[in-house]
Amino acid sequence: MNLDECHYIGYTSKVHGKQGELIIKLDVDFLEEIQKQESVLIQMNNGDNSLIPFFISKSHFQNDGTLRIKFEDVDDIATAKNLSGKGIYILNKNLPTQTGNNFYHHEVIDFKVIDTNYGEVGTVFHILNQTKQSIFEVINSDDKEIMIPVVDHIIDKIDRENKTITVTTPDGLIDLYLE
Repeated sequence: MNLDECHYIGYTSKVHGKQGELIIKLDVDFLEEIQKQESVLIQMNNGDNSLIPFFISKSHFQNDGTLRIKFEDVDDIATAKNLSGKGIYILNKNLPTQTGNNFYHHEVIDFKVIDTNYGEVGTVFHILNQTKQSIFEVINSDDKEIMIPVVDHIIDKIDRENKTITVTTPDGLIDLYLE
């Protein structure tokens, strides 16, 4: 399984009880959809970062927003401990469908960015999300890189059919990259 085909949803934080249950700290806002999953992929970090499927036998949301989960064939503390501290993923195809201006980062790669004042800016080739605020990395026809913040008041429209993102950037932002 390739990480590009998957979406990070959180990590296993600790073992719960003696029957091999785990507590998962979730990093998503579609909690109900996570609980409907039949399986998840766990990143094993055994040199090749392989993703191994684990089938869910039961799950329950805790009061603190975490998910207590029981996997098939994980029946004791020792086995569960081996899964603690690991990244949890689901397949991109199992993500709930986004509509309007909501989108998954992987979904808008190769979309054209059009600024309402400037015109066509370029194509999204990556989204930086290591910072507090995500940033579209856009490459224009002259191979110049332009960075546009991913914020609601800048994004006017996501057109999935035509693969375009219409934005209204602050005056001068695009020109900074083209001088």
